[in-house]
Amino acid sequence: MLIQHKEGKTKSMFYLEQDGKIVAEMVYSKPNPDQMLIEHTEVDESLGGQGVGKQLVHAGVEYAREHHWKIIPLCPFAKSVLDRMKEWQDVLV
Repeated sequence: MLIQHKEGKTKSMFYLEQDGKIVAEMVYSKPNPDQMLIEHTEVDESLGGQGVGKQLVHAGVEYAREHHWKIIPLCPFAKSVLDRMKEWQDVLV
């Protein structure tokens, strides 16, 4: 499973693509130069129970660490994952 990253002018995302279609995504924006605001996470039903959403959040955590950013988890799913994963909480605001 290859999680990809795409940066946009206002929104960016980590995503998983299958057969040319995005089947999972975690969308974020940058309210400040050193912050990542996770807005939305969505995984196609066909991938349910495989931990894909958690992997998207982990990709965001690693990217934030690499860039010395802090994460604001507005997305309820991302927040619940970050609340459970104590070893990822160093990136929280």
